[in-house]
Amino acid sequence: MTDKNIITLDTPIKRGTQEITEVTLRKPKSGELRGLSLSDVLQMDVAALSKMLPRISSPTLTDNDVANLDPADLLQLGAVAVGFLLPKAAQAEAFPTE
Repeated sequence: MTDKNIITLDTPIKRGTQEITEVTLRKPKSGELRGLSLSDVLQMDVAALSKMLPRISSPTLTDNDVANLDPADLLQLGAVAVGFLLPKAAQAEAFPTE
């Protein structure tokens, strides 16, 4: 797990008295992609991301959390999630370390 998998939210998620300011995403296993169209995920389709993000987030985001995300935060989370689907060579090209 790298720091790029930790997303600091522009607009924190509020759950009662709890406030979530950071979300960590992990690379999904193939089974966690069941029922999703990979092309929809790669296009950052909101419905596809809404299904995928609760499966790979810590703390676990609820459907309601995802539905109420600031669009900028959804874009940040989606970009990291899409990066997980890229082969290593494409990741190195898309996200150079230096």
